[in-house]
Amino acid sequence: MRKARLEDMTRGWFIGNFEPVVLRTDAFEMGVKKYKAGEKEERHYHRVASEVTLIVSGRVKMNGVTYVEGDIVALDPGEITDFEAVTDAVTAVAKLPSLMGDKYLTDD
Repeated sequence: MRKARLEDMTRGWFIGNFEPVVLRTDAFEMGVKKYKAGEKEERHYHRVASEVTLIVSGRVKMNGVTYVEGDIVALDPGEITDFEAVTDAVTAVAKLPSLMGDKYLTDD
């Protein structure tokens, strides 16, 4: 049995093909991300990976659409998104596969 602390992980990511990690795999990445109201992620897309975000708590906006606790947003490769925490929020995010460098910033 292994034990780790979320705050010791990089930006909440704890499974994937990177360090630090609790379980190393190139199959997928998993993270729990905490945001303060007003925090943002830049517009980006993944060429290879799919990404699924569960809104655990709070309210967020992605591409101008508001999502609330319990909403699940799935993005296919090539789909562009941004992110803004409207309130304090927690998300659980899975990205498949775990592929370093597959995040591309865009102004589109």
